[in-house]
Amino acid sequence: MADIWLMRHGAYEGHRPGYHAPHEAALTVEGHDQVRRSLPLPEGVTAIVTSPIPRARQTATLISHLTGLPIVATSGLLAEWRAPSIIIGRTAETYPPAYRAWRAHRLANPSLRCEDGESLTDLHTRARHCAAFLHHNAGRNGPLLAVAHTLLLGVLTRLTEGPMAFTTAMRTPWQFAERRLFTINQPAAPDVRAPRR
Repeated sequence: MADIWLMRHGAYEGHRPGYHAPHEAALTVEGHDQVRRSLPLPEGVTAIVTSPIPRARQTATLISHLTGLPIVATSGLLAEWRAPSIIIGRTAETYPPAYRAWRAHRLANPSLRCEDGESLTDLHTRARHCAAFLHHNAGRNGPLLAVAHTLLLGVLTRLTEGPMAFTTAMRTPWQFAERRLFTINQPAAPDVRAPRR
């Protein structure tokens, strides 16, 4: 089976801990620099797939431009955890009561959703489909780079933990432009050349 490398997008506008950025948040100048510093890619990578969310798509496009590699697919399977719209653009101290209540019960009931957000079960199911999507594309296109988001990547690399992988992913976020070789049965091993924030 061809290697699959997972990569988090670069830094984006408005990022800060506990803040759920608007969908359209774009890469910053530092984000572009982080992506450039992440090169060269591991030897043999022949194609790129990406999340459609702008910060990931911009990361993939920049890598494609700098390396000449094609972007062969853009898929919502690689999108970040869909936070409920009531918290977009808010920080932890301003989260509404409905979201605070969901957070208090999400582990006991991983299928519980907060309004239009994605449940932990929904995210885990999407991550399982994403793994199949990545393996299919690697089989078709050869060694692959997949550009996505920290929570999705955390769940994707810990599928064996089930929906509770969300909490592990929250505690161990990926650095901007960090790259890891994809393995399902254990957390992905970091690329020693991955840049730090």
